[in-house]
Amino acid sequence: MPIQRQELEIYLAQLLSTARFKDYAPNGLQVEGRSEIQHIVTGVTASLALIEAAIELKADALLVHHGFFWKNENSCIVRTKKQRIAALLAADLNLFGYHLPLDAHEELGNNAQLGKKLGLMASGRCGEQDLVWLGELPVPMSFDTFSRHIGIALNRKPLAIGAAEQMIRNVAWCTGGAQSYFHEVANLDVDCFITGEASEFVTHLANESGVSFIAAGHHATERYGIAALGQHLANEFNLQHTHLDLDNPV
Repeated sequence: MPIQRQELEIYLAQLLSTARFKDYAPNGLQVEGRSEIQHIVTGVTASLALIEAAIELKADALLVHHGFFWKNENSCIVRTKKQRIAALLAADLNLFGYHLPLDAHEELGNNAQLGKKLGLMASGRCGEQDLVWLGELPVPMSFDTFSRHIGIALNRKPLAIGAAEQMIRNVAWCTGGAQSYFHEVANLDVDCFITGEASEFVTHLANESGVSFIAAGHHATERYGIAALGQHLANEFNLQHTHLDLDNPV
């Protein structure tokens, strides 16, 4: 049996505790489509390519990590935003977006899923809204070996800044564009910080602090939470779920 759109929206708000987050975009239903949902498609970003692929699959709802209506962006519905929203409305396709709540969820979130993918044992959190995860490797390995391990696990060669022979055990991580947290992490008792992107300052901070830095890709580090969320919903409500991982080198 299909689930009602409103029922799914309420369930997701409770599951992901959306109300407790101060975020850069609205979390929840962003574009309203048909009222009954049986087939959900998940993907990282609500690009036109992902929307068109979901329409081709005759999905009822599209769930993404990067949706629409970000703070400080042009609020006018023109150009690419018009194309995306027009496609959704023409197909009566629901769009749900979950940003920081999906990063933070203790089981289905991006950080939880990345830690699982890399074999990290989580032990705590820090940073604004507890978005940075702390943990350790079950067996220490050199920084060179660890960076190669990440490349194999994510099928993407990471940008690795640190001494090849440094032994890595204690790790902090936060998926996506979380390089600004490196200022805080560099003062902690950790050997390495993993995120998706790098800024110019991280090279100097890594060299001077002795905390290695790995930028493993914004898209590459945030593929797993939305897929896990979609599968959870499929299991919970007997829905059809299709995850689409559209290639993105960033």
